[in-house]
Amino acid sequence: MNCRSEVLEVTVEARQVEEAILSLLHTILLHRSTGKFHYKKEGTYSIGTVGTVDIDCDFIDFTFVRVSSEELDRVIRKAVSEFKDALSNSGSDGMGQISLEFYQKKKSRWPFSDECIPWEVWSIKVNVVNLANEQERQICREKVGEKLGEKVINVVEVINRHEYLPKMPTQSEVDNVFDTSLKDVQPYLYKITYQITDSLGTSVSTTMRRLIKDTLAL
Repeated sequence: MNCRSEVLEVTVEARQVEEAILSLLHTILLHRSTGKFHYKKEGTYSIGTVGTVDIDCDFIDFTFVRVSSEELDRVIRKAVSEFKDALSNSGSDGMGQISLEFYQKKKSRWPFSDECIPWEVWSIKVNVVNLANEQERQICREKVGEKLGEKVINVVEVINRHEYLPKMPTQSEVDNVFDTSLKDVQPYLYKITYQITDSLGTSVSTTMRRLIKDTLAL
């Protein structure tokens, strides 16, 4: 099986890191989750509904939609918060990457553990910039919102392609495809990882600074 890989890149202020990443991860998970499966008998099941909620960002002019599951939101927020703290404590120039990997399990014979086979990976590269004053921060607030809107559209376009998805499992195999630990939603099995890099993506951060300065000049 070939694993699809998509890369998104954002340039933000430190205070915008969490909201920018949450908006993208939640957008992806909204389209990679189902309602809970309710099995009547083997081979017959119904799927519950997935509620949604609009989230207004505090530091970005942007509103995104996420699954209304508070349990899922807590899990995602915890991972993003750890990444943000690692980024701010790294002493680097403010660049890192957080990845959302979807996988399925392949049962192995005892005594071997199950094999986890990735089928889709979303990587978000984050560049953090320092701005000089409140006027620049206000422009950044607007520009980051515009860029996130473009990236959300891109995410949806990618997800709507007719490409590989794990087939709907039987009741005995549902845990090989979906995370069934949450009470109100059922995302495909996933894991979130991150890494911090030592050097800033100068071309991206310079582009954002130039964008701000061009706006100030108008």
